[in-house]
Amino acid sequence: MTRKEQVQAVIDGIQQGRVLETFDQWYADDVVMSENGSDERAGKAANRAYEEAFVGGVTFQGADVLSVVVDGDRAAIEWVLRFTPHGGESVVQPQVAIQTWRGDQIAREVFYHA
Repeated sequence: MTRKEQVQAVIDGIQQGRVLETFDQWYADDVVMSENGSDERAGKAANRAYEEAFVGGVTFQGADVLSVVVDGDRAAIEWVLRFTPHGGESVVQPQVAIQTWRGDQIAREVFYHA
């Protein structure tokens, strides 16, 4: 599977609402993730807990991809996420995810959003 196909598999999983399953398959055990380049979370367990809290706290309505760039072991995905926090109002959140891949897994991902 090429890097572009791997990135597309991650996109497909998210768009199908399989956020946690996609995370389990494609993220490295020592993955480092952050929001807007700060508050890094290290390790798969810590990042999965963060993802579980997000998924458990919202009704996910979908995710559109506006653009994808894959360059070697780096990928950038421009998303528009749609979700409603439990007890809240609908959110449309543009975001860019910058991924660094190592082998067949994501080793680092930074999400940039307002």
